[in-house]
Amino acid sequence: MKRLIECVPNFSEGRDPAKVDAIVGAMSAVPGVFILDQEMDPDHNRCVITLAGEPDAVAEAAILGVGKAAALIDLTKHTGAHPRLGATDVLPFIPVAGVTIEDCVALARRVGREIWQRHRIPVYFYEAAALRPDRANLEKIRRGQFEGIRDEIRTKPERAPDVGEAELHPTAGAIVVGARKFLIAYNINLNTADVKIADQIAKAIRFSSGGLRHVKSMGVELKARKLAQVSINLTDFEQTPMHRVYEMVKREAARYGVMPVGSQIVGLVPGKALEMAADYFLQLEDFSSAQILENRLAGALSGVPAQSGSREGKLAALARPFVMAVAEPAPTPGGGSVAALAVALAAGLGQMVAGLSRKKKSQAAHFVALSTALDELRRTTDTLLEAIDRDAASYDAVLAAFKLPQGNQAEQDLRNIAMAAATRGAAEVPMTVAEAAVALQERLAELEKISAAAMRSDLRVARLMATAGARGALENVEVNLESLTDAAYVQAMRARAKLVEARLAHA
Repeated sequence: MKRLIECVPNFSEGRDPAKVDAIVGAMSAVPGVFILDQEMDPDHNRCVITLAGEPDAVAEAAILGVGKAAALIDLTKHTGAHPRLGATDVLPFIPVAGVTIEDCVALARRVGREIWQRHRIPVYFYEAAALRPDRANLEKIRRGQFEGIRDEIRTKPERAPDVGEAELHPTAGAIVVGARKFLIAYNINLNTADVKIADQIAKAIRFSSGGLRHVKSMGVELKARKLAQVSINLTDFEQTPMHRVYEMVKREAARYGVMPVGSQIVGLVPGKALEMAADYFLQLEDFSSAQILENRLAGALSGVPAQSGSREGKLAALARPFVMAVAEPAPTPGGGSVAALAVALAAGLGQMVAGLSRKKKSQAAHFVALSTALDELRRTTDTLLEAIDRDAASYDAVLAAFKLPQGNQAEQDLRNIAMAAATRGAAEVPMTVAEAAVALQERLAELEKISAAAMRSDLRVARLMATAGARGALENVEVNLESLTDAAYVQAMRARAKLVEARLAHA
């Protein structure tokens, strides 16, 4: 599989197209790097560039872009509505294909060191790449912005950078480099110029103030348009979808006698995020992503049947690849992956029941509860599908550790450490599957009370599948625990297993 990452640098320039073009030109000169998108915002005085490609090529392009931005952008003369610390303000790396978040963390830290070596710009690490817990959140690092940190960095050790000297670059400031999952930058404009209202709405919806999980937000004044804006970073759109954010902003705005007049996506957005919004707002009946023309074409061109369920009559073709992979005389995928699939199928059945029930007039009183259940079941399904691969990968790690050399005592010690770590991982994955399965069991029992009666047999099949998956996962937990010598860890894991068993008995 080709290794691909995305990088989304934010530069503190949104008013001079010539400068932005020069920065893009520097990055696009690296072979194998693709510029997917560029957005400029004069009110924020900020641009967001999206590039993708092989990790090493993207890393070099990012470093060149940082250098060009430092040469062109002077923060001592910069003004704009968006907080900023550097000419290149933020530089996140995001895994796309064949790359893990851990790989992006290692890349971010290498790029950070190289930025200091080449450009003498101090570096802070954030999100998954953070070296300190208090620096995981970007807003905490950037507190005080360029001017405030410039004055504090020399005298306050807690403001010192992770790489470089305790002195900001005189015109380019500092840079925050990190690794994270896909983020949607989503702005909602209000029919008022009162930024205080936008601030209050932002406070109500952001997680740090008790609002929606995976939401970061602030109020921004758009002087050129005479509007106030709720500027939002959505860090996990599957857990907290865009439509839920929009609806909460709309509801909060009504408290102040205002309303949204438009919204904006900055940069790129996954198609699934828009599919989820379309399904919610249009209340599409029996909607499937396979009904989208481009998805169907992509499936046809790749030879992979589109995932549209029984409407296509290709169920066996959909199931066969995984079944045959399990049947191969190879250790993975094995019982743990099969258990995860069983629970994922249970969650999928739950989705079907919730989705169909909320379209029925007889269940109209439960529309909101069914919609909430549908969102939760979608997230559960995705998590369990990921666990299929995670379980196989965890056992592959055990096999790799088993093959390590043991010619002398030092090698034996290293092998033993690696074996113990890998075996713990092989126990942790099925344990999370078992816990997810019993939580799903309980959710399906609640769903049965509000779903259409004609589909209760589907829910009962789902609950049987969840039970089978939970017990299968626990078998995999126990077989791995038998190989471990850490008594405290084994005891703690078996206590978790007993709790799952107890919950299953009452489900």
